[in-house]
Amino acid sequence: MEFDKLSAKLVFEIKDLAGTEKLAAFLAGQALAGTVIALDGDLGAGKTAFSQLFAKHLGVKGTVNSPTFTLIKEYKGRLPFYHMDVYRLSLDEAEELGLDEYFYGQGVTLVEWASLITDILPQNLLHIYLETLSVTERRIYLKAQGQPYDDWIYTLTENGVLEQ
Repeated sequence: MEFDKLSAKLVFEIKDLAGTEKLAAFLAGQALAGTVIALDGDLGAGKTAFSQLFAKHLGVKGTVNSPTFTLIKEYKGRLPFYHMDVYRLSLDEAEELGLDEYFYGQGVTLVEWASLITDILPQNLLHIYLETLSVTERRIYLKAQGQPYDDWIYTLTENGVLEQ
């Protein structure tokens, strides 16, 4: 299922990677055990770059790279970080792998290409869609589904976290 841009609760544009890092740092600072971030976007829009910056601000040391062929990579940070790339999975395969154990675990789960497994994602999550505008510019759509994600959107909106 494709991300519905019209349902986004917050839409903004960033000029460069520094803007992406600002968002990733804020979200990593808010993350709690059981946090799920669904990440979608154009090919090459910066999903893995966002994931790397998020991991950095979650306190993950070392290199975080795309789990395209391994599907799931686990890292240690302030909280366990589970980085998934489900691009090559069918919904049936995703269900068989038991991904939901990660979603409801003690860590933070970030799923690249999440719209491919919408049916097994938790009801409460933060969905992010990255859209390429130019080589460096992106439009970012955020859709909060439940708590604490609604509060995060409110804070981003009200406190000017994303102003560049």
